[in-house]
Amino acid sequence: MRRSGIALHNSLFVRLLAASLLVAVCAVAATTWLAVTTTTRAISTEQGRSSKADAGIYDALIGYSATHTDWGGVQSLVRELAARTGRAITLTTAARTTLASSESTVRVPNRPAASVDPLRLDPVLSRESTIGPIDPRAVGPFLLEGEDRELVRARVQKITDCLTERGVATKVNPLPSGRSTIQPTGPESEFRVKLMEDCGIDLLKVPTSLEEMPLTQVSELASECLKQQARPPVEVFADFSWRFTGHSKRQEYSDRAAQECVNEGRRQQLRPYVSPPVLLFVADPGHPTTETVKLSTANTLRISGAAGIVLTVTCAVTILLGVRLVRPLRALIAAAQRPADEAVRVPVLTKDEIGHVAAAFNDLAERRESLERQRRAMVSDVAHELRTPLTNIRSWLEAAQDGLTPTDQQLLALLLDEAMLLQHVIEDLRDLAEAEAGSLVLHRELLPVRQVLEQVAVAHHGAAGPAGVELAIEAAEELEVHADPVRLRQVISNLVSNAVRHTPSGGCVVLRSRMEGTELVVEVADSGSGIDAADLPHVFDRFWRADKSRNRQTGGSGLGLAITRKLTEAHHGTVSVVSTLGVGSVFTVRLTCGDAPDEGAPRGSSPGVRAGTDTVRP
Repeated sequence: MRRSGIALHNSLFVRLLAASLLVAVCAVAATTWLAVTTTTRAISTEQGRSSKADAGIYDALIGYSATHTDWGGVQSLVRELAARTGRAITLTTAARTTLASSESTVRVPNRPAASVDPLRLDPVLSRESTIGPIDPRAVGPFLLEGEDRELVRARVQKITDCLTERGVATKVNPLPSGRSTIQPTGPESEFRVKLMEDCGIDLLKVPTSLEEMPLTQVSELASECLKQQARPPVEVFADFSWRFTGHSKRQEYSDRAAQECVNEGRRQQLRPYVSPPVLLFVADPGHPTTETVKLSTANTLRISGAAGIVLTVTCAVTILLGVRLVRPLRALIAAAQRPADEAVRVPVLTKDEIGHVAAAFNDLAERRESLERQRRAMVSDVAHELRTPLTNIRSWLEAAQDGLTPTDQQLLALLLDEAMLLQHVIEDLRDLAEAEAGSLVLHRELLPVRQVLEQVAVAHHGAAGPAGVELAIEAAEELEVHADPVRLRQVISNLVSNAVRHTPSGGCVVLRSRMEGTELVVEVADSGSGIDAADLPHVFDRFWRADKSRNRQTGGSGLGLAITRKLTEAHHGTVSVVSTLGVGSVFTVRLTCGDAPDEGAPRGSSPGVRAGTDTVRP
């Protein structure tokens, strides 16, 4: 770490190790606390609600409440259950008023073990899935006696005899009300269901004379409940099954909602016959408020040892990962510290973030080499462009000095042309450098586009006339744009100059303008020699010419189109070209007219477009 020049406390490896250890310590501590707390509460809950003894206590108290209308005599039962199970039992009202307790000093735990209500059985401590949500010992007005009980017994005997004769084994389950249920013991099948129907299993649904009135009352209560839900009434049978009445399509209504209404009707009917709901608290004798389990010394040491092992493994894994993480980073640092003139690449060994960094480093190195090649090529191009006019000036001056060429107006004109060409190259380089450096200042104002095109056409009249090239303008009169007038004319002028140079005698260069949505489109189309498709991507590169001999028969510095692109981008616009070899080229400039003008520039709404065509002839 010291060899790389990075202080130990600033090392990525050390910080990663420290962060990982901190996270590991927090995670292990939190996990250990959570596991201990969860296990303790789970054990307490299991001991308080799910043990066999507590289930027996609950069942005995449910049986008492189902057969008594109050809890006045339950104290003796509570003491008997406490003595049998070894548990502390307390019954209280919902307001925590003690009704009965097996302890002399009553200490009620925070959470009750269950609510004792025979009409709403606890799903954990009871057998609700097999006997339903209402305890069958809550009989109420459905207790059969005398002839009614004998009638039901005879029906059950008749059905079981019929099923036995047909080979269906059954089990009869007597109920506290005097009725019984018949449960087939064989496998379920459609054939067995048919046999049970043939043997009159539906007789169990037929009420006795004693049951008719209370069943009618349950049906009315359930139907009233369903009426509030816009559902049809139901008819309740002696086994408390039911069916919709007054509607032929049962499937359109929820069986679950109807069953709940039937259960609620039974609760309303049975409530006067059972004890009111109470809370049951069950705990260890002498510690009724204990809700957690204390860990022993051995368990504490076991958990501490497990935590220590986890920390050791975490440290080892973190060190290995840290070494693998730092190794490629050191390779990147070493490659970045090599001399600037060396092309260095680093191996990409992984596909993670470090691998991406290595790939980005290699890509940066390649772009750096490419830029260095472009820089050298630009220096060479600049030297070449400046050497030619300087060489010509020097040659003519030496010839005049030696007396080989007379010093007259013709020589002065030649020297002036070469000096102007030299100045043109220097000014183009300055404009290009300002545009690339972002220091180019634009002075925007509201410009009539047609007027700008006419000014450019007039300026090139002198070059187009002798060359036999026709200049034409197709622009809307009202079209306006916020732009720098000097730079916008320079953009269009560079395109027109390029088009005139490459258009043969008898050809035509057309300047067009129009609106496309919020964009101003200016096109310079020529009928010149065109550009090869392979050369189109390079036309806006500096010093690029399709003519590889780099002669000056067509003139120009090789910077005009590059400057055009930079000036267009400075206006937040784009420039593109479409060309067909031997047919001509179309250069297109797009400027967004929705851009806000510079501070102090006049403002105006986007005008409409009106077609019009004028021709400026040389």
